[in-house]
Amino acid sequence: MKLLGLHHVSAITAAAAKNVEFYTQVLGLRLIKKTVNQDDVSVYHLFYGDERGTAGTEVTFFEIPHAGQTRTGNNSISALSLRVPNDKALDYWKNRFEQLDVKHGEIIDQAGRLALSFEDFEGQRFFLVSDEHDHGMRGGTPWEKSPVPAEYGIVGLGPVHLTIPKAENTILILEQVMGFRKKGSYPSPVAGQPDVVIYETGEGGTGTEVHLEERNDLPQERPGRGSVHHVAFRVETEEELKQWVDRIGELQISNSGFVDRFYFRSLYFREPNGILFELATDGPGFDTDEELEFLGESLSLPPFLESRRASIEANLKPLNTKHE
Repeated sequence: MKLLGLHHVSAITAAAAKNVEFYTQVLGLRLIKKTVNQDDVSVYHLFYGDERGTAGTEVTFFEIPHAGQTRTGNNSISALSLRVPNDKALDYWKNRFEQLDVKHGEIIDQAGRLALSFEDFEGQRFFLVSDEHDHGMRGGTPWEKSPVPAEYGIVGLGPVHLTIPKAENTILILEQVMGFRKKGSYPSPVAGQPDVVIYETGEGGTGTEVHLEERNDLPQERPGRGSVHHVAFRVETEEELKQWVDRIGELQISNSGFVDRFYFRSLYFREPNGILFELATDGPGFDTDEELEFLGESLSLPPFLESRRASIEANLKPLNTKHE
């Protein structure tokens, strides 16, 4: 039983149509699945990733149309990262963000790799991180129809940043339960605060890391549009996931039990600072119910929702997801 790395991250948007435009036309990701929130079928659940939606490349969004703006703070997934192939790609992206009026910072050194911060149109916080010197888990393959040249394209998820009041509690879960190991640290972006500590799993590298920032000077985050709902970690097989269900249960950690999401199988639980973790299988994958060429173009529903398709579609605002 070992976790391979990051599987996906799920965030909140109040504007599904603008979300599709930003993540496909600005960031150049592929919309790999247009479906609904299985817990609230009146709203979209949108999945973006590389050309196949490979595990470890996926950014997903729950649509909550009337979500208020996030008030950033503690007990949160405070930033996400996306991997690009090399340092030169960051220069391309900085110029692209300037041309497209995307809010961004300067290129900095973050734990020995170059990084560029930016925000989407709802204030969702990201870093682009360079894989120039990465030797861990390989990234994915940029979508061939992306408006971003392949040599600069996003190849997967990078480090997930957690901002928490008590790092020791989260470290206990990461190390003793989930099998993460400490990799190193780097100075906090806020003077006078403890160093940010890096944990990694699996093969290690950019696509396997969690960065812990301990802060006791912040209020608790109030989530809304521009916040992250949860982070998921990769489990290779369904059989192994069931072993994780047993293990988490034996440790008396409150959890969801085995959940069938159709495109993958899942287990959910919260770490001690209240952040939602998911363990998710690599398969069956997003081409289970669509041909690879047409991923994300039509509304996909898992079999247990198919009988309700007419009523579900009637309550959704159409999105332009046809690829030119």
